[in-house]
Amino acid sequence: MQQHSQRRPQRRAGCAQQPELRTSSAAWLEGVLSMFEAEGLDVPSLLREAGFDPDSLHRQNARVPVDEISVLWQLAVARAGKSTLGLDRDLAATHSKLGTVGHAMSCSADLGAALTRLTRYMAVISDATAFSMQPDARGCWMVMAHTGGSLPIPRQRVEYALLTVFMQCQWLTRRELQPLAMEFVYPPPADDRLHRAAFGCAIRYNAPANRLLLSAADMTMPLPTFHPTLGEMQEHLLDDQLNLLGQTTTSTLVCAEIARRLPQGEPRRQDVAAGLGLAERTLQRRLQEESESFQSLLDRTRRELAQQYLAEDRHTLTDVADMLGFVDSSNFFRACKRWFGLPPAQYRARIWGTWDTPALAH
Repeated sequence: MQQHSQRRPQRRAGCAQQPELRTSSAAWLEGVLSMFEAEGLDVPSLLREAGFDPDSLHRQNARVPVDEISVLWQLAVARAGKSTLGLDRDLAATHSKLGTVGHAMSCSADLGAALTRLTRYMAVISDATAFSMQPDARGCWMVMAHTGGSLPIPRQRVEYALLTVFMQCQWLTRRELQPLAMEFVYPPPADDRLHRAAFGCAIRYNAPANRLLLSAADMTMPLPTFHPTLGEMQEHLLDDQLNLLGQTTTSTLVCAEIARRLPQGEPRRQDVAAGLGLAERTLQRRLQEESESFQSLLDRTRRELAQQYLAEDRHTLTDVADMLGFVDSSNFFRACKRWFGLPPAQYRARIWGTWDTPALAH
C-alpha cells in the first residue's frame, strides 16, 4: 500500500456557513491508539505527524474533532500497510473504551435494553456517530453511520467500531453470538476472509448501510450483570454529559428526525413534530425558546449530510440530491454554493484533493 502523509483538516475558507463541529471522546480515542500500538505502530510518531498534542488527550472530558480522528486512522492504515487494521476480535474486545456508557449497558436487563442505552448515549462516546436499531422479522439490525466531518471516513474506522459493538454484545451476554447477516456500504475487498472471521458470518458489500443483524433470541438474552439501581445512577451521569454536549435539546432531536425522513423527500414541520410525539405548536414554541427555526435546522442537517455523502465517491451527485430530499438537482447545486462556496462536483474534488495533500510542517 502506498504510504503518504496527511495534513490536519483545516476550517475551509470561502464557505458561506461553517459546519457544526462534531467530536469523539478522547477516552475512546485513547483506546483506538492502544489498539494501533498493539498492531505494531509507533503511536507517538503517528500523533506528531498528525499534529496532535498528546497531553490534550488526558484532559478531563476532552473531545477530538471527527476529521482529526479520520486523519489519524488514514495515517495509521498507510503506515501499517494493512487494509484490515484493527479487524481482530481480541483487539476490539481488549482496547475499546466505552466508559460510563459501557457500565450502563452492563446494568441492563437484556441485550436489547443494553443496545437501547447505547443508542441513547452514543453521543457521549461520539456525537459524530449515529447508532440505531432497526427491527427485522428475524431480529434487529444494529446500524452505524458517521456524520459531521468534511473528510472521507476510512472504512477501517467503521469496521472497527461495529466490531467493537459486536464484541461488547458478546461480553455482556457471556455468550458466543452468531450474527445472521453483516452489511457494509463499501465495495468488497480483494480477500474478505478476515472480515468473515471477525464477524463470524458472510458479508454483503455495496449495501445501503453499515449494519449487523442479531436474532430475536439474542436481543432478549438476559444479562448476568443486571443491576437496575446502578443502571439508573449511570443514566443520571450520562444525562448530565448529554446536557453538557447539548444533545438533549429539541433542536438536536429535530435534526435527527429530519435526517431520518429526508430520503423520502423534504419533510414538513408537522410531520417531524408527529414523529417526535409533539403538537406542531409545541415544537415551534420549543424551537423558539432555543432561538432556532425549523427551516434553519433543515438546512443545517442537509449541509452536514451533504458533506458526508459528497466525501463518499460511491454516490452520484443525483443520488446525493435525492438523499437530501431535493426535488431537483438545480436546488441542490444552489444549496452547495451557499454552504461551501462551490458547486457539488468542485466541492467533492476539493475534499479528495485535501485528503491527498502531503503534510505541512507543524
